[in-house]
Amino acid sequence: MRRTIRTLALEDVKILVDWAAAEGWNPGLGDAVAFHAADPDGFIGAFVDGEMVAGISAVAYGDDFGFIGLYICRPDRRGEGHGKAVWDAGMARLGDRTIGLDGVVEQQANYRSMGFAPVYRTIRFVGSPNGPTEADSDIRVIGPQADVLDYDSRFFPAPRRSFLEHWLRPPHVALAMVSEGAIEGYGVARRCRDGRKIGPLFANSLDAASRLFAALTNASGPGNVHLDVPETSGQFAARLTSADLRPGFETARMYRGKARQLTQSGVFAITTLELG
Repeated sequence: MRRTIRTLALEDVKILVDWAAAEGWNPGLGDAVAFHAADPDGFIGAFVDGEMVAGISAVAYGDDFGFIGLYICRPDRRGEGHGKAVWDAGMARLGDRTIGLDGVVEQQANYRSMGFAPVYRTIRFVGSPNGPTEADSDIRVIGPQADVLDYDSRFFPAPRRSFLEHWLRPPHVALAMVSEGAIEGYGVARRCRDGRKIGPLFANSLDAASRLFAALTNASGPGNVHLDVPETSGQFAARLTSADLRPGFETARMYRGKARQLTQSGVFAITTLELG
């Protein structure tokens, strides 16, 4: 067996996202394009006889921060060292940056042994909200304009303009709550294999987050809604429960190195488990 490690092209990233869907992670229908745009060199695969057998995302957000995700080995090739090979390649690529990841419960001890420390748990909420709400005059459609990028930087450890240039455009639904000309919160909804997923949902208050959630669910259509909610947003989680969403699997946001201090109280749903 001869294994080759190389950077993935966009078509390979699409395959890796399909693997994530098969694992039950419910990625968005267009995630591969936005993910690849964040860092075209940040996706690595292991190949045997020309076929991809394992992959990982090791996305660099500038010189100081990176994020590990989409760490998957094809089920029929597990136990052959391919997963370890792409992990080593991804970590080497990110080097001395502070590195984040969202670890499933079964792997958290393994990540701890490699220097990652948990910061908070994240719970996946899923369900079909109980009915539409009235239009909210303070909420408007947004794109990747400067004030939105600046607002995002309060809640994410590094600038991510290249990613948001794709994430904040149709067919995604991107909305902000604006009061007296200032952004009070913003969120994005996108179609997924099952229903739609909201992320990020960043806001200055529980009220703003709740109003944005209602507007995003109204605008993105019927069906299940998925959100990955940090345990620090317990009151928001209670509101989701009252809207007929239920908690599912959990992960832990973990960092190796010191992450920049953020406005954690304003994170009501993380952007993605794959890219942070």
